[in-house]
Amino acid sequence: MTMSSRTLLNVVSAAVAMALATPLPVNGATPQRGKARTTVPKPIAANNSIIALPLNPILPAGQRLCEARTPSGLGYTMLRPASGAKPARSDVALVNYIGYLAETGAVFDQGMRSPLPVDGVIPGFSEALQMMAKTGIGRFCIPAAMGYGAQGSGPIPANADLVFQVELIDYKTAADVQSMRAAQAVEPPAP
Repeated sequence: MTMSSRTLLNVVSAAVAMALATPLPVNGATPQRGKARTTVPKPIAANNSIIALPLNPILPAGQRLCEARTPSGLGYTMLRPASGAKPARSDVALVNYIGYLAETGAVFDQGMRSPLPVDGVIPGFSEALQMMAKTGIGRFCIPAAMGYGAQGSGPIPANADLVFQVELIDYKTAADVQSMRAAQAVEPPAP
């Protein structure tokens, strides 16, 4: 069973709060019942080291693996399966995602509530989006040939296999997007 980062953070925060509420003995002494005890917290020393930018976490090896493969070679693990309709190539998906290198786990991109045209992303990501239903979360292992190939792109080296964790929040058909644009064009500007 896996825990989401937020759930893990809540559990750790609760454990730390309980630990901080329990008085600890000073210098190995056993605390005496009924007597109030005051402790002077140690001052925190300033750390003036420079944090390297960009701040990119490294994901562990276990989160760079996929359980199954499609005939095209796309790896996938459905972390939170969902059922229902799935986006088509011509649709626009609204997603939360994080992309990282399969070899090192270095994060190269992430986005929240990002609208992405299903046919306007790398082939492996496009195939992944078409496998998902709303509210689903999946991990997709994209071979270099279905990603940026021999060219690479920005922080992605040539011939790099990629991993994405993707949450499909919503999607709209091309017709939905067109009608939304038309409605915005005729709306009077807000005062």
